[in-house]
Amino acid sequence: MTNAMWMQGVEWLAAAASDPRTCKWEWDHGEGVALLEAGRYWDVLSVPDRLGLLTLDLLWRPSLPVPGPTLADSSAGRIGFFLPPDPSGGWIGSGLRYATRGSWVAVPPPYRPARYLEWLVPPDGTGALHVPATLELALREANGTLAVLSPMSGD
Repeated sequence: MTNAMWMQGVEWLAAAASDPRTCKWEWDHGEGVALLEAGRYWDVLSVPDRLGLLTLDLLWRPSLPVPGPTLADSSAGRIGFFLPPDPSGGWIGSGLRYATRGSWVAVPPPYRPARYLEWLVPPDGTGALHVPATLELALREANGTLAVLSPMSGD
């Protein structure tokens, strides 16, 4: 990613803050994490890390567009997929959490990790997000794979 793309990603992500300037300052001089409200520019589907990493791997197929912004939270063991806002939040499944309007998401800047948060796919500033239907198919496939593997691993 070029410096211009990093800066576009910073501007795009900070636009979700009530005060973008303070958000950018916090990333550079504060704790390195900003709380941003979901539901305006994006929502976040958070899944357990094992499911999320397998899903992200499936989304990197050459026949699919580059995956949208994806955030890992190593402390909580979760992967967050950034999607277009959808007030219905019709995602159903074990361990799924859906953040939309009224929910807050802790995010580091696109150019570096902070504490336990790290971008697996940082925002590029274009506003590109995960396509819900594509993400849903990848999640179903990953769930199927994990269902087969779980008895083998003793989980």
